[in-house]
Amino acid sequence: MLENSYVMVAIILIINVVYVSFFTIRMILTLKGYRYVAAFVSMIEVVIYVVGLGLVLDNLNQIQNLVAYAVGYGLGVIVGMKIEEKLALGYITVNVITKEYDRNLPHELRSKGYGVTNWAANGLEGDRMALQILTPRKYEMKLYQTIKELDPKAFMIAYEPKAIHGGFWVKSVRKMRKGKLKENEQKEDV
Repeated sequence: MLENSYVMVAIILIINVVYVSFFTIRMILTLKGYRYVAAFVSMIEVVIYVVGLGLVLDNLNQIQNLVAYAVGYGLGVIVGMKIEEKLALGYITVNVITKEYDRNLPHELRSKGYGVTNWAANGLEGDRMALQILTPRKYEMKLYQTIKELDPKAFMIAYEPKAIHGGFWVKSVRKMRKGKLKENEQKEDV
């Protein structure tokens, strides 16, 4: 009997980790506009949820099952977030304000495959350069690293654009997927 209770706890824990991971991914897919994929994921999610909850409710007299359900829920949130980080869906826009006006910075970023729009800006302590950079989220950390290498004192703000249409950015991002950023990744792996 003791062995069965450990098995039951493990099953409930695993089911809830999987359920909440699916729940987290479905929410992110919904927010990113992947309606049909989110609907498909929700069908799987609800089956897992019903099975897990049923196991807990059928054995409600054993507190360890409820604890396993709660712990599984918390772990599922973490696992779901890690999966989403790996998927890195969508794009990120990074606004950069340089410490000093540097005419070469936009060119260096463009040569690495980023779409950059720049303009002159004025700060409290003098002339600056403002840049707006669009990149797929999977290259976000690499972009931050590149900017810090080129201008360690740059001020950065990042956000996820809801919609992108037209202009050089769309063409640049498509090229980026196929071209330079992947090449740069491969060079660094060597």
